[in-house]
Amino acid sequence: MTAIPAAAPAPAATISAPGSGRTAGNRWVYLLLVGGLVFMVGPFLWMLLGSIKPQADFLTAPTILPSVPTTDNYSRLFNQLDFPRFFFNSSVIALAVTVGNLVFCPMLGYALAKLRWRGKRVIMGLVLATLMVPAGITLIPNFILMSKLGFVNTYPGLILPFLAGPFGVFLMRQFMYGVPNELLEAARMDGANEFRVFWSVVVPIATPVLATLGILTFLGNWNSFLYPLVMAQEPQMYTLPVALATFATGQYQADHGMLMAGSVILVVPVLIVFILFQRWITEGIATTGLKG
Repeated sequence: MTAIPAAAPAPAATISAPGSGRTAGNRWVYLLLVGGLVFMVGPFLWMLLGSIKPQADFLTAPTILPSVPTTDNYSRLFNQLDFPRFFFNSSVIALAVTVGNLVFCPMLGYALAKLRWRGKRVIMGLVLATLMVPAGITLIPNFILMSKLGFVNTYPGLILPFLAGPFGVFLMRQFMYGVPNELLEAARMDGANEFRVFWSVVVPIATPVLATLGILTFLGNWNSFLYPLVMAQEPQMYTLPVALATFATGQYQADHGMLMAGSVILVVPVLIVFILFQRWITEGIATTGLKG
């Protein structure tokens, strides 16, 4: 009788600890996020620390921390330069353009979304086409127009071309398109005219989007550089970005501490506005929808 050989035992299956692969993947994600955070925040920390360094620290080997923290850079910034004037110019221009966009863009968006009138599609096409055009292309036409009107080196010349931006019109039109027509018809049946319908029904609903538009418009105009550089031809009309860029290539180009201090003052208002109102930005963009 032939003996039947016993079957070879199956190799033991390798059992990995539950969640080990997921944990390793999470570690890589965390490392990438931390690296991205350092990459983004590093220049801001360097700028902030550089603004409180004495000038001698910039002439020696680069160091992260100041040898002796000082506020002399901020004092010289306000004493030697007309920095309050530059801050005032930036504030006036950014606030005026923001108010203009909050007034005109909702009206244009409402007209393009809810009213029937001849040429509406053509105007909407022009708005979309304007969004695709780089801002640098309109620089020379805007300058020539403002020059013909006598607004060079004036506040109107820096404000008027941007009172109703195409992005704001498109953003408000997208939101207005999603407002139920039944609400508007009910207000009209109650005897309200179009302005009353817009002001009493549409504007309260559009508050998150208006807040988003205001924040984005303010941030964009506060940081604007190219157009104010061309339009403001005298130092008394310089905005903060133009003033810092001018001094960085002029007699103060070696005064790194003072330039760092000016950069901090330029950036801090933007960071404060964004941190305080970032919820409005997310909510406003999320409620605009994709209809059209």
